[in-house]
Amino acid sequence: MSSSAPTRGLLFVTMQPKETLSDELFHDWYNNEHGPNRTRLPFIPNGFRYRATDLGGTINGTQVKPEYLAIYDISDMQQLMEEPYQYLRAPPGKTQREIDVMAQIWIDRMLFDFLGEKINEKTFVKLESPEHFEDNVKGNGLTTCRFQLDAGQVSQVESWIKESVIPVAETVPGWRRISWFKNSYLEPRKDGKVEIVVVFEFAPSTEPKSLAIYDSPPVEVSDSKSRTYELFYTFGGAARHLAIVAPWTHPDGVTKTIPHVSPAGSAVESTVTTRDGAVLPFRLEGNAADNSPVVVLVNSVLVTWNIWDNFIKHFFSKPENHKYRIIRFLSRGRTFQSGTTSPVTVDLLASDIIQLLDSLRIPQAAALVGVSLGGATTLATALTYPSRIQSFVSCDTSAKSPAGNKDAWGQRIAVAEKEGKTLRLASAFGDESSSADAQPVVGEELAEMTVRRWFVPESYNDPSIAPEIEKVKQMVSTNSLAEFSRGVEALFDYDYTDLLPNYKGKGAFLVGAGDGVLPKGMEKLSKELGSAEGRSAELEVVDAAGHLPMVEKPADVAAFDILGDFGKYEQPSSVIMDSTRT
Repeated sequence: MSSSAPTRGLLFVTMQPKETLSDELFHDWYNNEHGPNRTRLPFIPNGFRYRATDLGGTINGTQVKPEYLAIYDISDMQQLMEEPYQYLRAPPGKTQREIDVMAQIWIDRMLFDFLGEKINEKTFVKLESPEHFEDNVKGNGLTTCRFQLDAGQVSQVESWIKESVIPVAETVPGWRRISWFKNSYLEPRKDGKVEIVVVFEFAPSTEPKSLAIYDSPPVEVSDSKSRTYELFYTFGGAARHLAIVAPWTHPDGVTKTIPHVSPAGSAVESTVTTRDGAVLPFRLEGNAADNSPVVVLVNSVLVTWNIWDNFIKHFFSKPENHKYRIIRFLSRGRTFQSGTTSPVTVDLLASDIIQLLDSLRIPQAAALVGVSLGGATTLATALTYPSRIQSFVSCDTSAKSPAGNKDAWGQRIAVAEKEGKTLRLASAFGDESSSADAQPVVGEELAEMTVRRWFVPESYNDPSIAPEIEKVKQMVSTNSLAEFSRGVEALFDYDYTDLLPNYKGKGAFLVGAGDGVLPKGMEKLSKELGSAEGRSAELEVVDAAGHLPMVEKPADVAAFDILGDFGKYEQPSSVIMDSTRT
């Protein structure tokens, strides 16, 4: 068959870990490595893990009756025979860890081609879709039945499904979909038999009628297996499982897991790809629970997420903050963004934050904190996506682009172009490699000009801060020049002032006392936010700090009540309740 006429199908895998494999390592490997490596591929739009409910009490599964089922929808089955999927099935794409873990699992992997389905238009939902987070919380029930029969009997069984099985299924309150498949043309059985699988999905609050609906097929079958399951874990667009057992880095360098990060939790570093193809590297760290509240930190231009390092240390030094997860990411304008030439605007940067939350299956951020362009992005995200942001802190920014911004930034770009510095950037993370092509970067001259403008003079004489300033200078000098030139366009023309008065959410502002005219401008902002209802927002002015107060005064910024009265976290009803059993 040709991919020009794609065959829809199903990757259907039952798994039973052996006694030698711990639950913790099993879930770490599957949730961070095996599953996300597949759902990253465009022809695998989703992936779900189910756990059997027919094992009786606390009895574990067996090789004959496994405890776990994984199902992936496939939009084009032929792609399973091509790169990049085949890369995942053998070294180096199949890592040594994966080889070692899979040797400790009884696995039954089947490929099925789609035959038909019946959907309940009133109840069916795409559980992987962000708009159905709440439905995903409530879960999904599933029954499966597999038949082995002669090839000439398929049409009879299909008629039986349509005429006998579906009418009974439709009497079940909360039924969502019934679909049926046959073993794929990609992997025909050696014995010439055909295997049919019937998959029946229903809302978890309802009990399906007895599996006896599958007991009377119109033909004699050589084998029949019926099982019941409940939804256990839904994959997103990237690894997010923080109950990490051991450090691991994928050979392609895209994903890294880091256990036992001091002072709280573990960390995952990976990437999310936006709808227009931009690659956004991110770092998720902190509490291991998938439903723990999340704080998102948003950078200024020309820097990496490391500007928040000391802030995070102070934040997690408070035991009451150990319940949180933190997301940092490299926004457009830092390193090369494969596959996109989209004009960069603050609106687009705000949508990137929402796509980041979607990919990590986070229905609502407990707090969004951003500085400079990141502060404008934070403000825009809170104003335009209020249901996704519980509270925000916008730092050292404005709600409207200042006059002359385009000319000012144009002059800075010209400084970098004149210096002509290049680096061999090898990845979206900004890694260097001698084998990569040389790319223009911002360079030393503009970096020096920038940090002199960003930090107050006293900081250069403070031995505890001067090294941090040097780190920031290095971040600026190594920024991709092409991406800086494109990304900084977001600062040329934006205006969110009209949205400020009617904002009903929780928000605050923070600014370095030495950041030029911004303290006065942000005081005005704080009075305008929510003013239509007679409210104002809190403003924190950080003494002895300039444009990046989280670098100069990280303890003071961490002490600000970003999650206090105005930002008290209230778990949204649609929080994802994916969990792993230990």
